[in-house]
Parts: sequence; structure tokens; C-alpha cells
Amino acid sequence: QLVESGGGLAQPGGSLRLSCAASGGTFSDYSMAWFRQAPGKEREFVAALTSGGINTFYGSSVKGRFTAFRDNAQNTLYLRMNSLKPEDTAVYYCAAKRGTPKGQYEYWGQGTQVSVSS
Repeated sequence: QLVESGGGLAQPGGSLRLSCAASGGTFSDYSMAWFRQAPGKEREFVAALTSGGINTFYGSSVKGRFTAFRDNAQNTLYLRMNSLKPEDTAVYYCAAKRGTPKGQYEYWGQGTQVSVSS
């Protein structure tokens, strides 16, 4: 089970940190990722991490502004979002899969809303 938290309203240029608490499996066995979906748009890849957290990959629209990291001891995935823009407004989902971060993700959270507006 994956449960996201930390969403809310932020001003342009502001910051938020999302969390994704995992349960029901061995967290360190899974690659983890963040996706987002804005109203009327397709789901977009945000970031992904290997199971050990050594390698991290970012979508082009967030690279340099967002940082994804994980704490395997706490079974938690994070997304620190800086320099937020209105176009970052979306529902953010965490996802998990065995193996490499590439490919289809097996497990999904329910999502947390992030809104960026002045």
C-alpha cells in the first residue's frame, strides 16, 4: 500500500515536500517513482529512483527544481519541489515496481493534490 501526503496550495516560486509511505512489502526491493496528472492532460513522469536510491531520473519539466529521495529504513519516498510554477499544478502519485525504474509500475497510491497559484 502506498499513501501520499504533503500536497496543498503553494505560491509560485514556493516549495512543498511530498511523502509516500509504503507498507505491505519490502520497500528496498522496489524501484519507486513519482508521476503527476493535471486536469485534461495525460499522466506525466516526474522522477524515479532505483531500489537502493543510488540512481535517480527526472522528467525534463522538473529537472533542476525537484529532488526525489527515499529512506529505506522508514519505508518512505519523498519529493522535494522547489521553484514551483503554476504548471506544476496536478495530482501527484507515487508508484512502485520490482526491478529497474523503467517500464510499467505495479502499485500506485491514491494521489495528493498540489496547486500552485498566487
